[in-house]
Order: sequence, then structure tokens, then C-alpha cells
Amino acid sequence: MITRLTTTVRLYVTSDYIINGEHIMRSRQNWFEGWRLSVVLTVVLATLCIWIASMRQFDVEGVRMVIRFTARTSLLFFCLAFSAAALARLRPNPWTRWQRPNRRYLGLTFAASHGIHAIAIGCFAVMSRPLFMEATSAASFIFGGIGYAFIIAMTATSFDRTAAAVGPRLWRILHLSGGYYLWFQFMVSYGKRVPDMPLYALFLIPLLVLMALRLIAMAPARTPRIVGAG
Repeated sequence: MITRLTTTVRLYVTSDYIINGEHIMRSRQNWFEGWRLSVVLTVVLATLCIWIASMRQFDVEGVRMVIRFTARTSLLFFCLAFSAAALARLRPNPWTRWQRPNRRYLGLTFAASHGIHAIAIGCFAVMSRPLFMEATSAASFIFGGIGYAFIIAMTATSFDRTAAAVGPRLWRILHLSGGYYLWFQFMVSYGKRVPDMPLYALFLIPLLVLMALRLIAMAPARTPRIVGAG
């Protein structure tokens, strides 16, 4: 019984996945995969953030540059992780065969990026309280707090033991609802800036493409009808 439960959960949180009802076992062929992928990307992100802040001698503007930078890297890794299943179903190719087994690690890199984002926001609040209050609102605290609660919960259940503890059904509910909530939050966060800064509309494109891919992938596959002769 324990073995069956562990096997079921691993379909969601490890490198074994189900696509179109088939269990795909994938052996590692690339150095840049798994935990190494997540650790290397996180170290690179942290290094780049330190470098960006140092360009302005770690002043308030340097910290705000880090906030903007990590907002974009978080968007990138979120889209990579949340589109993996849909792309693997719609376009099986070498890239999607790499992307889907590594979606957990891309998701953890997203969490690390948004963690650095939160640290930078905290530094901004400490360094310049008036500017911070001007740039934020009660709504941003509430909805942003919900988003971070989802990220923490999804990160905590991205390990085999914790995923097994919550069970496959609750795991799937958490990660799907969290993913869609974060998608909505990204849409609002970038969309509200479009009237003042039209170029922000470019950040909405990958989000809209992501949702379209997921909706298409969820549509039932059409099977060709066979018409008998005569």
C-alpha cells in the first residue's frame, strides 16, 4: 500500500510523468537538469541581483532595479514551469521532453526568484519608507500576500515526502489553484502598468500564450471517424 501511494505521487513531483495516459520514464541525459539546474540558476540569479544593486552602490534605486529584474525572471520561470505539461502534450520534441521532467526544478527556481524579489521589497521598505508606501497599496499587500502563501505552500510540497504527506489529490488542487492564481496576479501586476507604460503589454503576451496552450491541451482529443464502405 505504501509503495502504491509513493508511486502515484511521484507521477506529479518527480521526473516520472503521465502524458496522454502513458507513464513516461526518462533517464537523465543532460548535465543541466534536476537539482543542479535549480541550484545553478538560483546562484546565477543571486549573483546578478548583487551585481545590479552594486551598480548603484546598493542605494534605493539599485534595490528597485533588483525588484524589477526579479519580477521579470519570476515571470520567465513561472511560464516555463506552468507551460511544461501543455507543451509536452501538444508538441512532443527534445525541448519539451527536457522541460516537463524538469518543471519541478523550474518551479523551484521561480520560487527562489520571487524570494529574492521579496527580500528586495523588504530592503526598499526599510531604506525609504515614504517611497515604499507611495509605490504600494493595501490591495498589493493582500493579493501579494496570498500569492506568496501559495508559493510557500507549493514549494513546501515540491518534495517527494511532503507531496506524499498531502496526497496526490490535494497536491494537484494546491498546485493548479496556485498556478492559476499566480497567472492572474501576473496579469494584473503587468496589465495595470500598460496605460502609463505601453511596453508593459509585451509581458502580457507570454501569459496569454501560456493560458491558450493550457486550454488547448485540456480540450478532448478528437479521434478520426472511420466510415465504412457501402
